[in-house]
Amino acid sequence: MSIRLYIGNLPKEVDRKKLQDVFADAGDSVTTKVIKDRKGKCRGFGFVTVKTEEEADQIIEKYNGYKFEESELKIEKAMPRAKKKDEKEEETTTAPRSKPTITPASEKQRRGGGNQNKSRRNNNNSNSEPEAIQPDPRWASALEELKKQLAQEVTSS
Repeated sequence: MSIRLYIGNLPKEVDRKKLQDVFADAGDSVTTKVIKDRKGKCRGFGFVTVKTEEEADQIIEKYNGYKFEESELKIEKAMPRAKKKDEKEEETTTAPRSKPTITPASEKQRRGGGNQNKSRRNNNNSNSEPEAIQPDPRWASALEELKKQLAQEVTSS
């Protein structure tokens, strides 16, 4: 299992070779990657990958605060990568979905979407029956509280 280390506070004019040279005495199993912008300049950070947890700890201890081209490097274990869009979609398909809200036709016309033949969404659910619109589950409890408050105000008036 490989361990990724975040290398922060890199100068703008650094490339992978220069960074690899810094970690050369740490061993051949160390690989580096410099994150660059569209113009090819370093974005100020990169990653070092090592094979074991012990190597990672040794590199952090030895190189954290190391002076590299007038910058002190900041080294720590990298956070796990964020999930990609495809993985997020899979995750949301298993979660319960809220029903879409229905917008009155006049509101659609005001926004420029009055022609229903040119729908942006494909809502061809032939087996779905008209049901009551359910609130977004994230706000359902807050909505219930508001309903209770409104009912109390109506009964007290």
